[in-house]
Amino acid sequence: MRALEYIRSTDAAQAVELVSGDPTAAFLAGGTTQLDLMKDGVLDPARLVDITRLPLHAVESHGEVLRVGALVTMEELAAHPTVAERIPFVREALLSGASTQLRNMATIGGNLLQRTRCRYFRDPDVPQCNKRAPGSGCAAVHGAARMHAVLGASERCIAVHASDLAVALVALDAVVHIQGVAGPRQVPLTDFYLPASDSPEVENVLQHGELITSVSIPLLPTGARSGYLKVRDRSSYEFALTSAAVSLLISDDAIKDARIGLGGVGSVPWRAWEAERALAGASATVENFQWAAAAAVQGAWTVPGTAFKVELARRTLVRELQTVAGATV
Repeated sequence: MRALEYIRSTDAAQAVELVSGDPTAAFLAGGTTQLDLMKDGVLDPARLVDITRLPLHAVESHGEVLRVGALVTMEELAAHPTVAERIPFVREALLSGASTQLRNMATIGGNLLQRTRCRYFRDPDVPQCNKRAPGSGCAAVHGAARMHAVLGASERCIAVHASDLAVALVALDAVVHIQGVAGPRQVPLTDFYLPASDSPEVENVLQHGELITSVSIPLLPTGARSGYLKVRDRSSYEFALTSAAVSLLISDDAIKDARIGLGGVGSVPWRAWEAERALAGASATVENFQWAAAAAVQGAWTVPGTAFKVELARRTLVRELQTVAGATV
């Protein structure tokens, strides 16, 4: 047993102050990932500040934007009628992201901050992990790496980001609302994460003690279709080998708006900007979908264990583009 200080906070400013003033402190919400990492010895906070009593549980509509409190659970958001009606691929990503038991515990803020499932990062007995011990190397580059990243990866780190929800949210241009000792700020989700190829130990733009308070999710335009496809080893609860979140607005046989996020292949939830540009104004044909999918994985960095993911990611994206567009082969 390891001794630690546990504090339950009911005020966001107080919680931020308690954590920011102590480099050994951490926030605790659903704990579905954090407690596992503490048990494994990867994390060892001396102080846990429980934020589950903070007033961050609301889901509010503001015109064409849904404002979701950071402590809303995955299950609560998946059940929200606006999500089902206006951004259904977010619901699909939530439901495929965890078992029912976990979805009733895991929070939206925690889901966005979940740590990688990389086996080397999660095993303190493995000395080579630049994410856990900067400068030590990356054991995954020369080891078993089937579940690792090919985009935003390098010889420094190939850990993959595990969130399904974040893949759909980056495609929607969601915005993260953050509170820190210096006050509130907002960061687009596409700018929130930092690729592992740069500084593996720094995963996002949060400073120590900053707290995600909510997420603003723009709704899809009327007439847009969307879907989330997750390719995995089994249909029950499992992490993605590859996934694709797709939204298309098609008018007069041309794609007026395309939004694409890729999962299971990136060290961050991957916004496929090149694929979106390739589809802008194009017709919804298999040939154009294949062209866009090839653009989406340009610059992939692979090792022997991950090389298959490039082709699998292309096929995953083409299939979901076909499904969403209603195209036929």
